[in-house]
Amino acid sequence: QVQLAESGGGLVQAGGSLSVSCSVSGLIFSDYNMAWFRQAPGKEREFVTAISRSGSSTYYENPVKGRFTISRDNAKNTLYLQMNSLKPEDTAVYYCAAGATYTTRIDGMDYWGKGTLVTVSS
Repeated sequence: QVQLAESGGGLVQAGGSLSVSCSVSGLIFSDYNMAWFRQAPGKEREFVTAISRSGSSTYYENPVKGRFTISRDNAKNTLYLQMNSLKPEDTAVYYCAAGATYTTRIDGMDYWGKGTLVTVSS
């Protein structure tokens, strides 16, 4: 059974930093491209960032470029998202996702976690 479990969400003040993780089991982690998506209250789920199987390639959506860093540890089957200079508009439930293809599309992901809430206060 494939499981993706996010952790590390919480409340942080604007300008602060937070790191979230995604522990993956039930699949060969290094065979999958990974991504983070987020869904703010009342809005649709949106792509944030992606990383290739080996970690050699990353892609960031413009609103988070230069502030967020995606990384992975294939030995630990874990995906990370370091978030710096957080803004209130970063408030959302953050989801990790695994996909056979390297894509920003929601429908391109094969497996999803249940999400972790990140709240940025002003």
